[in-house]
Amino acid sequence: MNDKELDKLLAHEFPVQKNLIYLNHAAVAPLPLRSGDAVKAFVDEYVHLGTKNYLAWADHADQLHTDLAKFINATPDEIALLKNTSEGISVVAMGFPWEPGDTVLSSDEEFPSNRIPWQALANKGVNFKEIRLRQPGKSPEQALIDAMDDSTRMLAISAVQYGSGLRLDLEILGKACKKRNIAFCVDAIQMLGAFPVDVEAANIDFMMADSHKWLLGPEGIALFYCRKDSQSMINLFQYGWHMVDNYGDFNDTNWMPADSARRFESGTPNILGIQAFAASLSLINEIGIENIEHRILHHTQYMHEIIDKSDNLEAIYTDNASMMSGIVTFRHKTCPASRLFRYLREQDIMCAERGGGVRFSPHVYNTDKEIASALYTADNI
Repeated sequence: MNDKELDKLLAHEFPVQKNLIYLNHAAVAPLPLRSGDAVKAFVDEYVHLGTKNYLAWADHADQLHTDLAKFINATPDEIALLKNTSEGISVVAMGFPWEPGDTVLSSDEEFPSNRIPWQALANKGVNFKEIRLRQPGKSPEQALIDAMDDSTRMLAISAVQYGSGLRLDLEILGKACKKRNIAFCVDAIQMLGAFPVDVEAANIDFMMADSHKWLLGPEGIALFYCRKDSQSMINLFQYGWHMVDNYGDFNDTNWMPADSARRFESGTPNILGIQAFAASLSLINEIGIENIEHRILHHTQYMHEIIDKSDNLEAIYTDNASMMSGIVTFRHKTCPASRLFRYLREQDIMCAERGGGVRFSPHVYNTDKEIASALYTADNI
């Protein structure tokens, strides 16, 4: 697909551009047209035919497992569909075989969903240790690796930090964890859909990501990856009819958890969310994750170039690791962040107030013209 064809596809799939400058994909993304159409078609079928096609719905869910597995270089039996990122993290945090004195290593920039579940382990004698990622003379990866010791049982880290955009090299961290027999758990919600992720190359044991950010899907459905040889070690705390292999046999009283990641899918799946998520993933695959990465990194560079030339705006994070994602957080030298955020929203520019500034997070379909216009508006408040 050449650039002209890609631009035509993106203009068709994102009618949101007719109404807003949407630079808030690190929060909640708008649905592509095909995803909205998939939901409408499903609801229409549901209204007129009820559950006549329920078996086809189940097949569609199985196909999404397969497609997600291919997307991250996993196998379908390592994929579960859960409600959100927090549920996936909680499955690992509450189910891992901890011992008193164990340590979970993380960073000082984590979103609460990748902090609270680990802190909740304090009553089991598990320590949660937050490492400062920005240390003089050290890369963020080295700062984490240097903090590993004999008590470290797990590294639980976001692939990209939500406030700063700091992007970690997962392969470096995964190699260090494997060498030290430390479990590696990745919150990939700010990476998946924007940049390639290979769970095998990065030696990731557990990974989760809700679909509603860079994956362009709806809220309420998330990818959960659990490496095959790690599944049996996670103690289950949620149970239900859907967690067994033969979940259609309601009379089986000698049940066992599925010999796959389905064991983490305790109840009725989010069929509506699956329809939308599958459609969104099909668009990402049609565009190509490498094309998405290229355009997002271009957007980031372009935003920094404009901000650097401004007398009024300044980027809060300018280190190399923070310029390798789709997130740019900036502030106005004389206008408080809260006022600037409200003003931009009033001008139909979708963004977020984060970390003492305003965060822009454009996706593949955003244009240079939109980004320049948004920053010009911020500059001239």
